[in-house]
Amino acid sequence: MRVHVDMTLCQTHAQCVFAAPDVFALDGDDVLTYEAAPDDALTGEVELAARACPVQAITLHHD
Repeated sequence: MRVHVDMTLCQTHAQCVFAAPDVFALDGDDVLTYEAAPDDALTGEVELAARACPVQAITLHHD
């Protein structure tokens, strides 16, 4: 699975960070960072994070 966050849409509500903290994080400047190719074991968390995004900035691409 590949993860993409449209940073022009992201408003840093951080719902993804709460849903999948092993994939999404906020850096010291409160800018979202993320793992673009997370382990398959995290698929459920990442899908939950994508659904939780209030601006739908997260897209998932299944390989």
